[in-house]
Amino acid sequence: MSWRKLLGLALLVAAVATGWLAWNRRDRGEPQATATERSDYVLRDFEMAMLGKDGTESVRLRAPELQRNREDQSLAILQPLFLMPGEDGGWRLAADQGWVNADGSLARLEGNVKGDSAPEQPTPTTLRTGWLELLPDKHLARTDDRVTLTQPGIMQTGVGFQANMQTRQYQFLSQVKVRYDPPTRR
Repeated sequence: MSWRKLLGLALLVAAVATGWLAWNRRDRGEPQATATERSDYVLRDFEMAMLGKDGTESVRLRAPELQRNREDQSLAILQPLFLMPGEDGGWRLAADQGWVNADGSLARLEGNVKGDSAPEQPTPTTLRTGWLELLPDKHLARTDDRVTLTQPGIMQTGVGFQANMQTRQYQFLSQVKVRYDPPTRR
């Protein structure tokens, strides 16, 4: 066999091997998102007001990002801030993440939930928990998680909590502990 035939055969083998390697290592790109993974729309840096059945504002929402799920029409919210109106100014409720069902009758706050009464309220109150459900039309908040409620001179903790955010009436459900620390007289 001549050296030209050997060189041609070697080049043919090298070309086939290179083609096969290129085919196997080709960029396949990102897999196409299925319909369940896609959002109908995304809002960024927004504020929206939700109205109750009587047409009055039941809650206001601010957040850096909201995504609407295409299938169940629920909303996934990043770092939500819910402003709930009520007597003496209402409440500010913030969390790491939030979720709202399709008709807006249920909202969930998850991760480092912080609730603060409005500055105009005569008794400043703070609420801290891991997660909280809101029923905006009924002005209710509830959780089965541990809750710490702090007011001037008193700190209450318990597991399970229900509150009317408009009238500021609340109830701990179990394992309640109260620490009373009256202000000192000068």
